[in-house]
Amino acid sequence: MKPGRIRYGMTAECRETREIMKVELICVGTELLLGSIVNTNAAYLSEKCAGLGFSCYFQTVVGDNEERLTQVLEMALGRADIVILSGGLGPTEDDLTKETAAKVCGKPLQLHEPSREAIRKYFADRGMEPTDNNWKQAMLPEGCIVLENHNGTAPGVIMETERGSVILLPGPPNELRPMFEESVAPYLAGLTSQVICSRTVKICGVGESRAETMVKDLIDVQDNPTIATYAKTGEVHIRVTANAEDKKAAQKLIKPVVKELKNRFGSHIYSTEEETTLEKAVADLAIANGLTITCAESCTGGLLSARLINVPGISEVYKSGVITYSNKAKRKLLGVKKSTLQKHGAVSERTAEEMAKGAASISKADVAVAITGIAGPDGGTEDKPVGLVYIACCVKGRTTVKKHLFSGSRDKVRDSAVSAALGLMRSCILEYYSKVTFGKEES
Repeated sequence: MKPGRIRYGMTAECRETREIMKVELICVGTELLLGSIVNTNAAYLSEKCAGLGFSCYFQTVVGDNEERLTQVLEMALGRADIVILSGGLGPTEDDLTKETAAKVCGKPLQLHEPSREAIRKYFADRGMEPTDNNWKQAMLPEGCIVLENHNGTAPGVIMETERGSVILLPGPPNELRPMFEESVAPYLAGLTSQVICSRTVKICGVGESRAETMVKDLIDVQDNPTIATYAKTGEVHIRVTANAEDKKAAQKLIKPVVKELKNRFGSHIYSTEEETTLEKAVADLAIANGLTITCAESCTGGLLSARLINVPGISEVYKSGVITYSNKAKRKLLGVKKSTLQKHGAVSERTAEEMAKGAASISKADVAVAITGIAGPDGGTEDKPVGLVYIACCVKGRTTVKKHLFSGSRDKVRDSAVSAALGLMRSCILEYYSKVTFGKEES
C-alpha cells in the first residue's frame, strides 16, 4: 500500500479516502494488563481514526513479550490496512515494540543520527546526561518515516510494507497525542482520495436507550450515510457519516438525515458543532439573552462552576458560586430554613428549591442552579439511597426542581449531577425566557 499525497488543513468532520480502510490498534504494556494504568490511548486513537473515516474492528492489549506481540501483529496485518501500536518505545530492556515490529516487517534497525542528536539535546537542555540505553531509541527501522517527538525522547515510526502500514507511537499520552495530531493524522489523510464527512448531533435530556429507540428505524435501513449513537455522561451524541466524490456531495447526503433527527429530538439537541460542549451551549444561551448565572452546590463541590468557568467568555454572565456542604452553610449562606432541613433533610426537593432561590436572591443573578445529593459511597438509607440528587433551577423567580437517582461511583454520581444541572439550566432558560433553534439562540 502506497500513500497518496498528504492533505493538510482538512477538518475532522471531512476527510478524503479511497475506500473505508481498516485500522487496528495494539496497545503494548504489561502495566495495562495488570490494571496499573488506564488505557486511555485506545479510546483516543479509536475516536481520532473514526473521525478520519477509518473503520476499527479490533483492539488488542498485549504485554511486553516478544512472542505474543509478534502473534498479535501478524494477525493484525492479515486483516487491517493500517496497524497502530502504542507503548514499548522506551529505553529499557522490556521496551521491545520497535524491535519486534521491525522484525515482523523485515526491516533491520540502524542508527538515525537526527534522532540521536534530538535525544542528546533533550538531556542537555535539562542539565542531564543520557545513559547508554537511551541511545537505543535512536535505532530505527531501515527506510521508515520518522515522527519527531517534541515532548519526549522516543521518536515515532511509520513502516510501509506490502501488507500495510505499521505506525509506532510512544505510550505516554502527553507524547502520543501531539505526535498523532502533528504527524499521523496528516499521514492518514494523505492515504485518501474520496470524501468522508461526519456531523455530530448532540443531545441532552434523553437517555441512551430512548435515543437509540427513536432512531432505530433509521439505523436498520442505513447504508450511506450511516448513523451511530455514542453515550456520554448525561448526553447522547449521534454521528452521521457519509462518503461521496467530494465534500459538497457528502454534505448533501448528511443534510436530510440531520434534519430528520432535529424533527425527532427537537430542543433536546443543543448543538451540531463538534467543538460545542454542553456547558458552552448553556453559556452561549445565557450570553445571547443577557442572563447572569450563579451556582449553589453541595455534593458536587464546585464541579458545576468549574465546567462553566472552562468556557471562554463566561465572565460576561457568571456572577458567583458557593459550596454549602454542611446544613449550617446552607442556612447561613443561602437562607435555607432550619425547619426545612429538620423536616425534609438536606437532600430533598424543598432544600434544593430554597438553595436556588437563596442563591438568586443573594447574588441578584437571573439564573441560579442548586445541587444537593448523596454521592456515596456511604450515607445512603432506604428512603434516600446513594445516588439520590435534587437539582433546582430558578430563572427570573420561576423555579423547577428535578429528582434524579444516579448509579455508579462517587465520581460518576457527581459528574452525572453536573451534566443534569447543565441540561436543566438550558431547558429552564428555553422554557421561561428564550427560544432556541438547534444551537442558534433567539430571544
